Amino acid sequence: MASATRTPAPPLPPGPPLPPRAPRSLAGPIVLIAIGILFLLGTMHVVNVHALVRWFAHYWPVLLILWGVIKLLEYQQSNRTGTRPPGISAGGIMLLVSIVAAGLIATEVYNVNWGEIRDQMGIEDADVPWWGHTYDFSTDFARPFHAGDSVRITSARGAVNLSTSSDDRMHVTVHKRVNAENQNDADKWDKSTEPRISTNGHVILLDSNTQGAGEHWVAIDLDVALPRTASVVIQTQHGDVSIMGRDGNADVTSKNGDVAVTDLNGRLNLNLDHSSARISQVGSDVTIQGRSQDVSIEDVKGTVHLDGDFMESLKLSRIAKPVSFKSTRTDIGFSGLDGYLNLDSDNLQVSNVTGPFSLRTRSKDVMLNGVSNDVRVENENGAVEIHANKLGGLDVHNAKGDIRIFVPQHAGFQLEAQARDGEIESDFSQLKIDNGDQRSTASGSVNGGGPRMALTNEHGTIEIRRGVVVPAPAPSPQAPRAPRSPEIPQPTEN
Repeated sequence: MASATRTPAPPLPPGPPLPPRAPRSLAGPIVLIAIGILFLLGTMHVVNVHALVRWFAHYWPVLLILWGVIKLLEYQQSNRTGTRPPGISAGGIMLLVSIVAAGLIATEVYNVNWGEIRDQMGIEDADVPWWGHTYDFSTDFARPFHAGDSVRITSARGAVNLSTSSDDRMHVTVHKRVNAENQNDADKWDKSTEPRISTNGHVILLDSNTQGAGEHWVAIDLDVALPRTASVVIQTQHGDVSIMGRDGNADVTSKNGDVAVTDLNGRLNLNLDHSSARISQVGSDVTIQGRSQDVSIEDVKGTVHLDGDFMESLKLSRIAKPVSFKSTRTDIGFSGLDGYLNLDSDNLQVSNVTGPFSLRTRSKDVMLNGVSNDVRVENENGAVEIHANKLGGLDVHNAKGDIRIFVPQHAGFQLEAQARDGEIESDFSQLKIDNGDQRSTASGSVNGGGPRMALTNEHGTIEIRRGVVVPAPAPSPQAPRAPRSPEIPQPTEN
């Protein structure tokens, strides 16, 4: 039997030609080359690294624009040749994401005020890699100073130390710190930030000229010696101020620094913004306003006026004339202070104060020890305790805290007191006391009557006791010392 033969299948007709393979995109390599060239120029010191970083922080979207232009040209070329336009590979997508992320981070980092952070951290004379190296420069000069002249000093960054000269001249010593990558750059910034001195009539103008370096970090400390009779005006943005030995007036505007003043016979006026002050031995009036951290004042022969917010503490000691204090939470006024006053966010302690004394505050425990003459207190969310040396009129309104009054053993007075949700207690049998479930009252005259005592309390007790001044000495505020670096403020206020 013959075997069957297989006939081969006819060949399939040729199909349409395959489209040409899409060329690879050049956008990624070109952008990488551009970035590499820029960084190469930086490492070769052809372009300043800080300038390169600054350029990238501002202009990194140019790389995206370059990428887009290249892709557009590739698309037009593909249309002319009839090929598929090149797409974006996974590596290209990662590169785009990296450029966008790095650009956003660089922009945010560059917008941070690193100079202010450095000032707040108190970093001085230290080489920090991302701030460059610190180079020091010093110089000094002198000029004649005539009777009737005054001085105005302006400093954007750096301390101002003012002392008394031994002759009739003005002496200035300049201590400069420049951050730069190398000595040549430091010399350039040093030359552009030479302090400027000029005159306007009888006013000598001294400018530290740190702004001569633009955004570059330069700090200049000025040590200035003047005849004792000269008056001064000082303005600082970042830096401490020290004034010692002056018969003229002193006006200081300070931001982000400490102010220390001692041995001043003229008037003192301080305008503070996130600054602290230590004042001692002033022969005239003292005025402080603005937003302060902590303030201590002692041995003032004139009046003291305080107006603003004091975020940490206020210490007063030995003030000869009236004192007025006004802040968001507290108003205080009295005629003189032989002892001390300590005020912080939740306590007020006063010793040996001369009235009339007035206080309006809240959320503080109030302790008045050794007060004389009239007293008026308004408080809430805190206790009130008063020890009277010489009893005058006494008017106390409190809420959510106890009231305790200590009067001299043989003092005469008239009492009207009431307490809601609290009891009344007394060491004086002459008083008529009625303690009810929700309301308590007390009234009467003691030792033949005398000054009127009016006490009102909401949700707290009232006590009227025989007593003497409690011996509670407190350390006096420290005299001004050498300026220190400012600390980061705490979120409290008085």
